[in-house]
Amino acid sequence: MFTVLVTQSLRNRLLVLALALVLVVYGAYAVTRLPVDVLPDLNRPTVTIMTEAEGLAPAEVEQLVTFPLETAMNGLPGLVRLRSVSGVGLSVVYVEFDFGTDIFRNRQQIAERLALVRDRLPANVSPQMGPISSIMGQILMFAVTSDTASPMAVREAADFVIRPRLLAIPGIAQVIPMGGEVRQFRVSPDVSAMRAYGITLDALEKALSQFGTNSGGGFADQGGREFLIRNIARTLSLDDLKTLVLPRPAGGNVFLHQIAQVDFAARLKRGDAGYMGRPAVILSVEKQPEADTLALTNAVEEAVADLNRTLPDGIRISPPVFRQADFIAASIGNVEKVLLEAMAVVAVVLFLFLLNWRTTVISLTAIPVSIMATAIVFHAFGLSINTMTLGGLAIAIGELVDDAVVDVENIFRRLRENAAAAVPRPVFDVVVAASQEVRSGIVYATLIIVLVFVPLFALPGIEGRLFAPLGQAYIVSILASLLTSITLTPVLAFYLLPALSRHAERDGALVRMLKGGYAALLSTAFRHPRLVMGTTALLFVGALAGAASLPRAFLPPFNEGSLTISMSFRPGLSLAESDRMGLVAETLILDVPEVKAVGRRTGRAELDEHAEGVHASEIEVDLRPSDRSRAEITADIRDRLAVLPASFNLGQPISHRLDHMLSGVRAEIALKLFGDDLDTLRATAESLRQRLGGIPGLVDLQVERQVRVPEVTVSVDYGRAALHGLQPAQVTDALARLSNGRVVSTLVDGNRRFDLVVRLPEATRSAEGLARLLIETPSGWVPLSQVADVKETDGPNQILREGGRRRIVVLANTSGGRDTAAIIADMRRVIAATDLPSGMSTSLEGTFAAQEESMRTIGGLAAVSLLLVFAILYSRYRSALFALVIMGSVPLALIGAVVALWLAGQPLSVASMIGFVTLTGIAARNGILKISHIINLAIAEGLPFGPALVARGSLERLTPVLMTAASAGIALLPLMSGAEVPGKEILHPVAVTIFGGLVSATLLDAVLTPVLVLAYGRRPLERLVAAAGETGPTPAAARADAF
Repeated sequence: MFTVLVTQSLRNRLLVLALALVLVVYGAYAVTRLPVDVLPDLNRPTVTIMTEAEGLAPAEVEQLVTFPLETAMNGLPGLVRLRSVSGVGLSVVYVEFDFGTDIFRNRQQIAERLALVRDRLPANVSPQMGPISSIMGQILMFAVTSDTASPMAVREAADFVIRPRLLAIPGIAQVIPMGGEVRQFRVSPDVSAMRAYGITLDALEKALSQFGTNSGGGFADQGGREFLIRNIARTLSLDDLKTLVLPRPAGGNVFLHQIAQVDFAARLKRGDAGYMGRPAVILSVEKQPEADTLALTNAVEEAVADLNRTLPDGIRISPPVFRQADFIAASIGNVEKVLLEAMAVVAVVLFLFLLNWRTTVISLTAIPVSIMATAIVFHAFGLSINTMTLGGLAIAIGELVDDAVVDVENIFRRLRENAAAAVPRPVFDVVVAASQEVRSGIVYATLIIVLVFVPLFALPGIEGRLFAPLGQAYIVSILASLLTSITLTPVLAFYLLPALSRHAERDGALVRMLKGGYAALLSTAFRHPRLVMGTTALLFVGALAGAASLPRAFLPPFNEGSLTISMSFRPGLSLAESDRMGLVAETLILDVPEVKAVGRRTGRAELDEHAEGVHASEIEVDLRPSDRSRAEITADIRDRLAVLPASFNLGQPISHRLDHMLSGVRAEIALKLFGDDLDTLRATAESLRQRLGGIPGLVDLQVERQVRVPEVTVSVDYGRAALHGLQPAQVTDALARLSNGRVVSTLVDGNRRFDLVVRLPEATRSAEGLARLLIETPSGWVPLSQVADVKETDGPNQILREGGRRRIVVLANTSGGRDTAAIIADMRRVIAATDLPSGMSTSLEGTFAAQEESMRTIGGLAAVSLLLVFAILYSRYRSALFALVIMGSVPLALIGAVVALWLAGQPLSVASMIGFVTLTGIAARNGILKISHIINLAIAEGLPFGPALVARGSLERLTPVLMTAASAGIALLPLMSGAEVPGKEILHPVAVTIFGGLVSATLLDAVLTPVLVLAYGRRPLERLVAAAGETGPTPAAARADAF
């Protein structure tokens, strides 16, 4: 097949050139159509079920709402984890499915089960599924502020002007406003006045439910025209509401303002927000999965700019306090810069070796053609541009020219020989023969490179989703470069090289110098083969020992240019006090020189999927570029916040969300305790926290805030209630309507809607006020204390469950100064030495668990991959020895890779393991080129086995081997500088590993492979020569079908 491709390409040269040009042009167009994101889609299919149960305490929410929902969800196909939070008046159930499941099918199955469970839930409680969103879905966060407008006016602008406009943009999943005050019409009944006038609660609610409503009057025909009749009673006037008339049972009427306080009031809220140390409304914008973040960000910012011109006076939308597009643009820009730098470096390397621009240009054409071919494939399969796909190209860029370099170098050498011959052959025949001579080595080397990348696609979980696109980009571009080297490269060589070959010197000065030194080195090595083999073996053993002692990590830390700070006070703190302390925290953070903007969300927004208590805040910090490292800045912020009586967890927006997806907790390490009794769980967790505090390297160590908070408990006395002719349900229903409040009507003004609420005044809702509250009975009105006991107690602030059991978590981050694996080992020793109460279990989770599993998987799959590589090499060379000699380059690469990681101070992470995988294929190429050429010389030119044959084969392949290794290695230098630069964080360890491995593999393989072939290769080589002789080909034909 490849012979036909080479021949037909040379016969249809203009067609090949035209097709290459079309491919590059269409590829450039496809690049502009590809969606851009910071990372591949890492989202585990998750459905969030939110249930508002206003007024219910966490214990009742757990028993009446969460438990029935969990029971209904258990057993769903593909279910991986079931978590829930039961808070004050809220249940949030997270249903997580395995990667690869269809989110729409998952939602359909959940909807079916929700329909079955609704009958078992309390009245007026309706579970809702949250919208489909992504783990990286939060793309923007704005603050809406005003110096003159009231908090109600600011919130109304956010709810009724800004939010609908942003939701209308295609690709937006949700816009969550938080902070300010939601306007309500509130009627606070005076129960004593109601008693005096004889007005019951039912009568009051009935009258209010009919207030401000319109009705239809049908049609009327008059004079041949049709008129629509509208009955309008709608009003938003507070005076109209105050003068609402209620009939008295004894006759006459009473105005509403005579029996109740009527006013505008803020809706009861469980969250607030601030910006730059002042109160504000924070708008969080979330995108749909697979939407283009950059395009969507631009659309939202255009809408915001337009809105800022039309908003009421004094209300403004601030610049974003969090903008994911900044990190994306920086990351993509940095990797694109790396690509351009790598291309320039490769061009310089090739020119130094080849010393003429024509061969350099021919080799370099493989880069744009391969990259554009990759873009077309990505466009066809709906893949995105992100740091990992660009990283795959950046790592491959030095190798994209490898096939073309080998082909060009061999064609150029054969054309020079042909030009010097007494009877030159036709150029067409020389180019075809020269391409076919190296074709086998190129194809097999590329096949092995592709094969060793297969383990990437079998990686489970988040690491598989992260690195598979890198492998896709790498493999597609390498295969495209192979196709280029056997089609376009021979055509360009046919046009550009023949004239040059007649005048060119045999080799450049650099190549002549290298070959002279290499010949002397080989001569010495051939005299001391055991010394060469022994030294290499010792270096390999040392590398294995070094690899075992390297620190471990899952992924290198990102540098997102922003921080997310989780701040938690003691539960039981009021929202107002938590908000005040949050403003103090903002002011302290703003004193840090690098801080550009600060936005804070305290508690929970009405539409948010995270059930945070009012004691918890999340602060987004936007940073300026600085000479100080991120670690120094975070340490400075920690020191400044230490004056507040709160626990803090400092992370970064995307990293936080990855942690949350892995363990369900926004921290690197999560020690989960499972049990049934909350008090026992809390005491055990606190004991473990104190013990773990002595482990060096652990920071932000804290126990999840599940504590007892003050409650006012109203216990109905059945006997006393019966004496007054009351059923207990009547008492609890009256209390729910009065104390918790009830929305009795909704007043509409265009697209604005305001609730009309009946609720007791705040002063009456204390323990003493409730005890004195008058309750309607068949025998008259009596104080609540006559039928119930009212007292102050305590109860849980929230109840978290996972896998059907209650759980509490000890959270921690690592300081970065110590090996994560050592920290985890210390933690496991502490946990093992702790006696747990009966019925309690623990689970240690986090990014380290994913790292351990991925290391095992990569190790196992790499072994399978190596066996397949051996099988391919054996099928080609029919010799286990030659196959093993070629694969001997792999351990040689390990030596340099370990040294490079140690010198760079990099841990052994999933990223560096990917580097090892990549090295396997690259390192094997050197051995294939050398051994294939030695076999070719023995068969085609009849050279006898011995030092002369091995030395000549090695010397003639020195130039392509050094050029391919140098171009692949030096092209990685831009990735190796600036380890903390956005976009390079994950790719830096990959580049360091490959570069170190390439250096050691190339240098050691240059000596070891010839020594091994000379020592042990006589019999397999003679067997191959004899087999070729039996088929009786001419030397030229033998070369044409060469190894």
